[in-house]
Amino acid sequence: MRRPVALDPDIFKAYDIRGLYGSQIDGDLAEQIGRAFARVLGELAGKPTAQLRVALGHDMRLSAPELSARYREGLIAEGAHVLDAGQVATEVVYFLVGSRELDGGLICTASHNPKAYTGAKLVREGAIALSGDSGIGDIRALIEAGLPAAAGAGSVESVDCDEQFRAAASAFIDPAAIGGLKVLLDGGNGMAGPTVGPILDRLALELIPTYWTPDGNFPGHEPNPLLPENRELAIAAVRQNGADLGIAFDGDADRCFFIDETGEFIAGDFITALLARSLLATHPGSAILYDVRASRAVADTVEAAGGHAYRNRVGHAFFKRRMREEGSLFGGEVSGHYYFRDFYCADSGTIPALLMLELCSRERRPLSELLAPYRERYFISGEINSEVADPQAKIATISERYADARQDTLDGISIDYDDWHFNVRPSNTEPLLRLCLESLVSHADMERRRDEVLELIRA
Repeated sequence: MRRPVALDPDIFKAYDIRGLYGSQIDGDLAEQIGRAFARVLGELAGKPTAQLRVALGHDMRLSAPELSARYREGLIAEGAHVLDAGQVATEVVYFLVGSRELDGGLICTASHNPKAYTGAKLVREGAIALSGDSGIGDIRALIEAGLPAAAGAGSVESVDCDEQFRAAASAFIDPAAIGGLKVLLDGGNGMAGPTVGPILDRLALELIPTYWTPDGNFPGHEPNPLLPENRELAIAAVRQNGADLGIAFDGDADRCFFIDETGEFIAGDFITALLARSLLATHPGSAILYDVRASRAVADTVEAAGGHAYRNRVGHAFFKRRMREEGSLFGGEVSGHYYFRDFYCADSGTIPALLMLELCSRERRPLSELLAPYRERYFISGEINSEVADPQAKIATISERYADARQDTLDGISIDYDDWHFNVRPSNTEPLLRLCLESLVSHADMERRRDEVLELIRA
């Protein structure tokens, strides 16, 4: 085997493997990642790699067919049996792993990153995500140590589980309850079109699809709706078409984002609150997870609806693990990841889109009206990044400055007063601190508090 590109440790992230195609990840390195992944799965499953059954898929990126084939070669070289789903969304691989009780799965994707990137998301049995300290670091260590001779040839079969996935996602809603809505869709030229599109086409909706065809050149915009510049076109289209709401998806379609009928982007914590309230109506007393950055709107809504709210570390690996521990019905992150107990505790872009369409159809009120109680009470800053030389030293300074507040260090540091609170977290990969702050007084108070904390961070 030709030597891969020089191994760059920065590609091994907290939640996945990701880097620039060619210079950081090439085909030869992908094959080594596939081999190391098989070995890690074998250790986790307590069985020889020749007994492993592993799902594989890839997104629409231009490099994905090549790299997916090399991941497959690596898995097969270790003796694994690969179920190759071809070009699919990330959540379809999660479904394949969970529904067929496989030992793990790999989706070749760089999610929302620009065109030049590639990577892989990795899960073990039950669609439980590998993370930097549980699996991904082991893959890196195996490659750095040098993989020994391969154990032997495995096998591969092509699988098509699209209709099974659609049936499973559709089971979360009453299709007959959805209708009478004009919906702007922005697929970002990612995997949403072929994944959720066929389900939406069967519903009584007026659909306005944009950038709905997978295209790794991303001719419209980068597939990251969290960046304001990437949702400008969707916001304009909602207003121009008089749509009742807009739904935008990221590249691998495991996240979705919402725009109300006025063209205002909806924060992920407010969506978590709306979905939690709706789900608790039919599952009273259930546990709901939310992340440390979130508005108090989530916990307040969950408790008012008779549920039990639990704060959690940011990141899908941590959410999926905690959901199993708590038996949580649903979990939501500010970043647009939504997790469902009845979807193997995995995140999905399709299911929250369907649930929001059902909620809007049943309520028969403008989405902005449903959101008004949150927007009038909870004033949030959104996530603000600051580059700092020593993140941990800054966190210590923050702790000392706000010593009179309730504090916890579940993820970074959270400072909690009765009428305002904030969380500051270090980036996993960059010398950054990420601030999320909320005031329960006013927008002006939020801005004043935000600027005060930012001045401390950036001093």
